[in-house]
Amino acid sequence: MLDFETILLFITASTLLALAPGPDNIFVLTQSMIKGAKPGIFVTLGLCSGLVFHTTAVALGVAAIFQTSVLAFNILKFVGAGYLLYLAYMSFMSSSKSKVEANKENLSLTKLYKRGIIMNITNPKVSIFFLAFLPQFTNPSSGSVTIQIFALGAIFMFCALVVFSSIALVAGKLGNWFNRSENAENILNKVAGTVFAGLALKLATSER
Repeated sequence: MLDFETILLFITASTLLALAPGPDNIFVLTQSMIKGAKPGIFVTLGLCSGLVFHTTAVALGVAAIFQTSVLAFNILKFVGAGYLLYLAYMSFMSSSKSKVEANKENLSLTKLYKRGIIMNITNPKVSIFFLAFLPQFTNPSSGSVTIQIFALGAIFMFCALVVFSSIALVAGKLGNWFNRSENAENILNKVAGTVFAGLALKLATSER
């Protein structure tokens, strides 16, 4: 079992990492400002669910494949970059439509949840990060390392859930204020599209 000091240190590190600007919290921020706090929280739930994949990959040693295999890393990162470009395209398309048309095309909460999952699991850098980060807090003398990895992954998910949900609530309120103007909503969609395109470029050009 993990000792209290290790858990406390891990929670602190995980919270700070969740707060640091990155693809996931930027994704939550933009979606919450455009669609509202509740949709943003469902995106957050999807992103955190995706962390189950990365935690399992580390626990089973699969993450090492992304670290050692150029092909596996590139396949997953280009799938992720392609998905981000798709989100960018959809954001730009939304900004060019009337508010009535946009409202008809609002995504269901389930689809937003799935969007968060896809966004997270198609980023191989998360698996590699977990591979480097989680084992630092394990102790073989304290029991099964695999169980410790899953426990740490669960704690990280909880920290990310709290931080990202807070971002969604704040961004949702800001979005409601901006969306009083129809032009502001169009601007937000264009900003989101630009952000997604930038994240796609960053992921596509990233190295292990």
